[in-house]
Amino acid sequence: MQQAAPSDQFDLPDMVGDLNNLLRLKTTVIGMKMFATAAEMAAIPKIRRPTAVHTTDQIVSMASRLGWTVGITADDLVGAQCRAVIGLAPQDEKWLAGENYVGVWHGTAEDAAKRQQALDVVPHGRYQALVVSPLASGRLNPPDICLVYATPGQMIILINGLQYTGYKKFEWGVVGETACADSWGRALKTGEPSLSLPCYAERRYGGVPDEEMLMALKPAHLAKAIAGMKALAKNGLRYPIAPYGIQSDVRAGMGVSYAKK
Repeated sequence: MQQAAPSDQFDLPDMVGDLNNLLRLKTTVIGMKMFATAAEMAAIPKIRRPTAVHTTDQIVSMASRLGWTVGITADDLVGAQCRAVIGLAPQDEKWLAGENYVGVWHGTAEDAAKRQQALDVVPHGRYQALVVSPLASGRLNPPDICLVYATPGQMIILINGLQYTGYKKFEWGVVGETACADSWGRALKTGEPSLSLPCYAERRYGGVPDEEMLMALKPAHLAKAIAGMKALAKNGLRYPIAPYGIQSDVRAGMGVSYAKK
């Protein structure tokens, strides 16, 4: 007799199928998982290892744009910034000073330091490796977090799904450059759904297109969002959101959603 899946596992292919049906995503939904040792990372099936030095943005996009399963350690990443966000390098005084960003992203040393201190990061010392993989592959089950790239229209429906039951107001920040701290950095650190506007580096090196935003969230939160979006769809509140017409009498359209209220 086949054993039931552990309670901490999810039917990831079904979740991705539902998500794509509900939002018509064009970018592969992926999982991200941290590992205490490089040996654990290397044991993931069909793992690829970089042969060059990259940004974390590039590694993430190898999964979301190319469909690869990729594992990295600190040595595979360029500089302390990428490493520190995911806890693979110390967030020490030198890193917190952000000297490399003075005159580049910030006009003063004080501003650079404030930005560094504002970043949400994984504490250093817990992990040696990270893996990203298409969520539907099931190679990371469960992943620590899921990454969903979506347009603003798709993203608001996803957020509405999260808020359908157990409502809470989401409040997210924008650190500017190093926006990966707003998404996977914050989600890994806090376990909370984390929305970001992908930054210059994510778009230049990770290939994130202009129209996409990024949501990082735990599998359980993604399952909750999917259930909420299914309920919303039954109410006629679904993606794509058809334009009604800016000069039309709104009562007919509103009546479709609120006629029974």
